[in-house]
Order: sequence, then C-alpha cells, then structure tokens
Amino acid sequence: MALAQVVLESGRSIQLSVFRMAETYDGLLMGYPTREMNDAIVAEAVAQAEKDYPSLPVHLVEPPRVPREIRRPTFGPMEQLPRVLCTGFFTSEPVNPELDSVLHFSRLVVVWFQADSALPSLGTATPGLCDVPWDAKADDREV
Repeated sequence: MALAQVVLESGRSIQLSVFRMAETYDGLLMGYPTREMNDAIVAEAVAQAEKDYPSLPVHLVEPPRVPREIRRPTFGPMEQLPRVLCTGFFTSEPVNPELDSVLHFSRLVVVWFQADSALPSLGTATPGLCDVPWDAKADDREV
C-alpha cells in the first residue's frame, strides 16, 4: 500500500512508498541562508539520496529560491528555500510499453523542497513534483 499517490502533468500516476523529510535549515545557528549555502544544501540532498539508493536513478526538482531584503547584509544577499526538504522513492507502471505491467514497474528517487510537512497527494503536491519527467528519468525493473 502506497503512502501517497501523485498524478504527474503527463497523466502518469506514481506511488510513494518511502518518504523522508527534514527541516531545510536544520543546524543553522546563526546568520541567514545565502545562495552559496542553498547550493550546498541542494547538492548534499542529492548526494545523500544517491548514497542511500545507489542502484536507483535520482531526480532533483529544482527548488524555488526567494531573495529577501535585509538591513545589514553581513553574509551577502539572503536567499530562502522552502522550509522542508523531502526525498521520496516512487514507483509506477513500466516506462517501456512493451513490458508486462504485472511483471515490471518503473522506479525513481525524487528530491524536492516544499513549504510544509504534509505528504504529497493528488491535489496538493508541490507543483515541481507534478512535473517530474518520469519517462526520461525512471528505470524499469522486473518484480
């Protein structure tokens, strides 16, 4: 049984079976987020997903980056990512239409950022999550 189901813009239905989340800026004790810090957070999130799932393809949904005005730019310009970093293992019907969907499935690990800690769902998934290029990124496996 899937934790959640998301329908992509392509019409493909994908099922979430593993979901991990963390506060995007966990451990930031002083200062504020900058572009350089955010680049490192995003790169580390992808690297961690590749480490956790070494035999699976990983796709990053590019997060929105919001610049913020600050009075004293001590560390440089401020830039914020959404509050929650998410990693999910998704499955779906096979990408290759010649494969038997009883014996095969497709799979993809997706890293994305979202505003809250809710599971993605049919009507509330983060917009970028619905745009995952599944057919180009996922791989097919035999059951």
